[in-house]
Amino acid sequence: MTQSGDVLLVEDNHADVQLTMHVMAEENAAYRVHVTRDGEQALNLIFGYGQYANAPKPIFALVLLDLKLPKVNGFEVLKQIKENPSTKALPVVILSSSNQVRDVDSSYQLGANGYVQKPVNFEEFSDALRCIAEFWLGANLTPSPAIFKEQENETGNAFVGTAPIVASGRAEQKE
Repeated sequence: MTQSGDVLLVEDNHADVQLTMHVMAEENAAYRVHVTRDGEQALNLIFGYGQYANAPKPIFALVLLDLKLPKVNGFEVLKQIKENPSTKALPVVILSSSNQVRDVDSSYQLGANGYVQKPVNFEEFSDALRCIAEFWLGANLTPSPAIFKEQENETGNAFVGTAPIVASGRAEQKE
């Protein structure tokens, strides 16, 4: 089943951003990739704050989240996503260079849907990203936009905008 929506990549490493965008574009052209380079910018985009206050709110099918980020770390981003009723159903996969047990355990305790250690080798990293895309954007059924809209109405949080989902064959980079 082919779905559409947006992918949020929260990553501060330029090389990892470029590789991830390339693989995501190859794997599923129906998804637009948004890139934020720090945790604060990611939260602003997700919740429609700051520079995104008046912008249409993307409907994310998946968040790929690094842990070691400037401004607000990945653990805090994950915590805020999963504690907010309007975003708690949003699939979040940690994509981190860390294989520390405490990082993995903390991520799952905070509600991560998956944890993938970034391989150092280019080919292995590409393969890992392809597996993520195949499962999370292919085989996995993501929550419908209606679940976010229902939870938005209950909480008053404007997570989901009224803009239609845009299916695009190109990745977009937000800076």
